[in-house]
Amino acid sequence: MRADHLYNYAPYHYSYEYDYIFTGAGAAGLSLIMRMLKSGAFDQHTFLLVDADWKRKNDRTWCFWEESAGFFDDLVCQRWNHCWFHSEEFSKKFDLSPYQYKMIRGIDFYQYCFDYIKSRQNVRILHEPVEQVFNFRLSAGLTLANGSKYYANCKLFNSIPFTPQTQHHKRFFWQHFKGWVIETAPGSFDADTCTLMDFRVPQTVGSSFVYTMPLSDSRALVEYTIFSEEVLAAEEDYDLPLQNYIREVLKIGQYKVLEREKGKIPMSDFKFRQQKSNIIELGTAGGQTKGSTGYTFSFIQRHSDALLAQMKKEKDPSRLRQTGGRFHFYDRVMLAVMQQQWPPGAEVYRQLFARNPVDRVFRFLDNQSSFGEELKIFASLPKLPFLKASISATFA
Repeated sequence: MRADHLYNYAPYHYSYEYDYIFTGAGAAGLSLIMRMLKSGAFDQHTFLLVDADWKRKNDRTWCFWEESAGFFDDLVCQRWNHCWFHSEEFSKKFDLSPYQYKMIRGIDFYQYCFDYIKSRQNVRILHEPVEQVFNFRLSAGLTLANGSKYYANCKLFNSIPFTPQTQHHKRFFWQHFKGWVIETAPGSFDADTCTLMDFRVPQTVGSSFVYTMPLSDSRALVEYTIFSEEVLAAEEDYDLPLQNYIREVLKIGQYKVLEREKGKIPMSDFKFRQQKSNIIELGTAGGQTKGSTGYTFSFIQRHSDALLAQMKKEKDPSRLRQTGGRFHFYDRVMLAVMQQQWPPGAEVYRQLFARNPVDRVFRFLDNQSSFGEELKIFASLPKLPFLKASISATFA
């Protein structure tokens, strides 16, 4: 059965076979396909990009730190050179040099990628739900919800997590959040300084904090975030802490909510293994979400760079060596500390930021630190709880 929503941008003979298929048009799929198309190394190959979502709204923002310009640097809508960290016992404003903290809005990212993809005659976009992906000895393919099948002669890149995310994990948490872009009186925010974490909110549900990302001196994204095993059931459970924080901490009485976003990111100790296969898993489905923090965007960019380099050398991307190693163990330790609920997450992060320079913290959270730096990081944290968590992570 031919799909109803296959869009061709030039006269084209309809086909069910492509060289490369991408299932999922989120950050992971679009980051890799854009690199492949812009590299010029795949001009003679055909691509199919499949996602049921038309990506026409700002469903999320990505905030991340970088030392230099990244692949999507032109899409960065705001940069900060300083950030605050707050807890009940400790507050400090950090100079982020040599880093900048950056923000990319989802709608800007989607529009930029799709505008470019639609200009390419060797790419087709299909807006249909994917039922499953399947692997053969020399190819791979997908089945749509309507029953039609498409085949990838080279590789299929999948960023859709088909397996329920709470399965096969001993330690599993959600990073769940709700954010408002608010507008208020001029001079209410310092546009050069963001708040990375503020734990001065009730810690009754998991580890809870707010981050504030000023877009100007009168506009900011204020987001309430929780690390816990369950998401909150009611909208007001997110809305009330946001309202209280804006009123009591930011001291803002009158404001207008311009945009809203809500989401959840899995945090787990599951160890992803890349099999020798014609299906390459990307993004969260491929283990590019850091288990102990939920950070994803920067990991996706590094993974995309590595996959592209592998393919340009005409090497099988499924043989790309997976990074993690000791960092996966550190994630297991951090998740074990969260699971035992002592010390509270607010105290762990307070000691992390109070006792280390921010560039060391960033490298550690980015899986880019040296072993010597990691020893200093763990020496700065509560010793007995982390020793118990290390034993649990080793033998559990």
